Amino acid sequence: MMGPAHSLSGAAAWLGVGAAVTAAGHEMPWPVLVVGALICAGAALAPDLDHKAATISRAFGPISRGLCEVIDKISYSVYKATRKPGDARRTGGHRTLTHTWVWAVLIGAGTSVLALVGGRWAVLGILFVHMVLAVEGLLWRAARVSSDVLVWLLGATSAWILADILDKPGNGADWLFSAPGQEYLWLGVPIILGALVHDIGDALTVSGCPILWPIPIGRKRWYPIGPPKAMRFRAGSWVELKVLMPVFMVLGGVGGLGALGII
Repeated sequence: MMGPAHSLSGAAAWLGVGAAVTAAGHEMPWPVLVVGALICAGAALAPDLDHKAATISRAFGPISRGLCEVIDKISYSVYKATRKPGDARRTGGHRTLTHTWVWAVLIGAGTSVLALVGGRWAVLGILFVHMVLAVEGLLWRAARVSSDVLVWLLGATSAWILADILDKPGNGADWLFSAPGQEYLWLGVPIILGALVHDIGDALTVSGCPILWPIPIGRKRWYPIGPPKAMRFRAGSWVELKVLMPVFMVLGGVGGLGALGII
């Protein structure tokens, strides 16, 4: 799928989690609901860091472009080293390592550890990166006609304000993990969810997605999981733009209202 659909699906998924948690009798603080949805929307773009034309690869100028090249090479190397006879030969790493459950868990866990040991500045950095990505994904029309600097300033301002809100007692800095020193350990959760939602979205497209790697399926280790081919669509097609994106908006709205206890 394309960036906007990925971001919308990520936000909708977190709002759905908020609704489920509330229904189970454990209401999610509204700042966690909002911040988690934005982080998840940004994180849902992250697996495409292995593609030079992706939104995330352009979001931070030369830094993200350089990181994209590194991730692509690493992904390709892992693919070559672990492929089985049934896996196709390829020349790049797109839709390989970064599109697996292993990557999602590692990135999410790494983020939680960074937040735990890095303190406030690490938290601000995590929020900044994902706020910028959320703007690029959710407000993509406005972001395209704005300068990168304006988007970065919006991301930085949002990160600072949201961190201050979360830090207030009862607003969610210690959500899920309430022991002293474990504030913001939960930040990895929406990042894992966003990456997995991205992979599921890509699995619906023509090429499928090797979400289950390194679990072998038949003669393939990089088996492209997906529905029957007749039910798949091309990225950017009318199915994505006219059907899936409106569905994500509706589901996100329902999830948000459920999480807030309105419905």
